[in-house]
Amino acid sequence: MEKMPFREAQTVTDLEAVMARARTSSATTSDWRRALPVLTGSMVTLRELRLSDAPSLLTMLSTEEVARFISPPPTTVEGFERFIAWTHRERAAGNYVCFAVVPHGMDSAIGIFQVRQLEPGFATAEWGFAIGSAYWGSGMFVDGARLVVDFTFDRIGTHRLEARAAVLNGRGNAALKKIGATQEGILRKSFLRNDEYLDQALWTILASDWRLIRDTSSVVH
Repeated sequence: MEKMPFREAQTVTDLEAVMARARTSSATTSDWRRALPVLTGSMVTLRELRLSDAPSLLTMLSTEEVARFISPPPTTVEGFERFIAWTHRERAAGNYVCFAVVPHGMDSAIGIFQVRQLEPGFATAEWGFAIGSAYWGSGMFVDGARLVVDFTFDRIGTHRLEARAAVLNGRGNAALKKIGATQEGILRKSFLRNDEYLDQALWTILASDWRLIRDTSSVVH
């Protein structure tokens, strides 16, 4: 999901109202539209974004190496606060979810996983991720990705999960292949970045394929 599906919150009052509603939602609810569950892996915890994550997200996601192949992220703490408020609104509307990636032993987010519906009801969805470069190669992506894919298929009920990565983004494509995604084709000149249209690889995971991967992995381990 290199095209970040982000629109600005309209006003500061709007932001505060959204976050106030989030604080009144129960984190233990089974309905992800009310509040995202906390997902725990071996290396990271995934949870709903908080306004307090804005400074760390600005630090982690605004570097050249991270931002190179995604739509330009917010450039200020306030911009990330508006983004966080927007994720809460879109989740409540049932259109989109965004998890903060928090390494064990830390409190602040070092990245995000996003999932948005491509058709009503989330039967087909698109996912994407951005993680601070200091944590690349640490295993945290794979740990968090498995949690997100499990959640998308088991809790949201998605049938087909798509991802798009610029062909030039070798690390992103390798990460999708590692998690078990299948490359279906090339989307020619489909992503505009820095006034240049880039080719993207289309990667997919089907619910049935993922369950087979998961079952095989559990047998191996």
